Amino acid sequence: MFGKPKYTIVRIKKKEMPDGLCTKCEDCGQIIFNKQLKENLSICPKCDYHFVMNCHDRISLLIDDDGKFEEFDADLSPCDIIGFKGPKTYIEKIRQDQKKTGLVDAVRTGVGFMEGIKVALAVTDSRFIMGSMGSVVGEKITRLTEKATKSGLPLIIVSGSGGGARMYEGLFSLMQMAKTSAALARHQRAGLPFLSILTNPTMAGIMASFASLGDVMIAEPRALIGFTGPRVIEQTIRQKLPEGFQRAEFLLDHGLIDMIVHRKQMKGALARLVEYLT
Repeated sequence: MFGKPKYTIVRIKKKEMPDGLCTKCEDCGQIIFNKQLKENLSICPKCDYHFVMNCHDRISLLIDDDGKFEEFDADLSPCDIIGFKGPKTYIEKIRQDQKKTGLVDAVRTGVGFMEGIKVALAVTDSRFIMGSMGSVVGEKITRLTEKATKSGLPLIIVSGSGGGARMYEGLFSLMQMAKTSAALARHQRAGLPFLSILTNPTMAGIMASFASLGDVMIAEPRALIGFTGPRVIEQTIRQKLPEGFQRAEFLLDHGLIDMIVHRKQMKGALARLVEYLT
């Protein structure tokens, strides 16, 4: 008889995956390496879901040479106008998001060349208080619009805000809706084009002001666009909303927007539109 074999049990500690290495697709659940995701312009390689893109990457995507983007009012910083009271003060929230994003506020504005055509460009960033519009965001977009009007430049604004008007500033944030809209009306009267790009999500006060005033309204695929979110609407009217309600494809079918353009084709499409309209 053979004796019982001798062996040693070796317990191997499971190696954990480092944080920040991968991202799970919000649509299909695919696990994607962050390096691969960045190289694919923050688009899921499996289902084509368009992730939120920060303003720095967006400017690099649209402007011929990011280094030649002439930024305006980069140091314009928000302040606590109304002395907001809450679990976290407005100043604390501002400092937290400034540290997290490297931005002073939720928008970058300036001029640059897009396939050789000079344009005025503003890009909001939803990482900073959900891209909401406070006094600084409204002021920077208004100043850019006025400079574009004075210089005879086409204007492009890329919007991505789930926060709308910024509640921390009360009425002062709501005033920006009228101010930006008035500047765009003067730009339009000068016969200059304004292209509005709606990304996921573009909601509330931003959608109810400058984002909805484009001569051409363009959205990225499956972007959520509207004033109030679908869940709030369902609770209010006590009815089930149609499939895909407030998504870009639904809004295109119902005439609210003019085009849906894939992120990889966005720069070329914008350049052709600007060339045609000017």
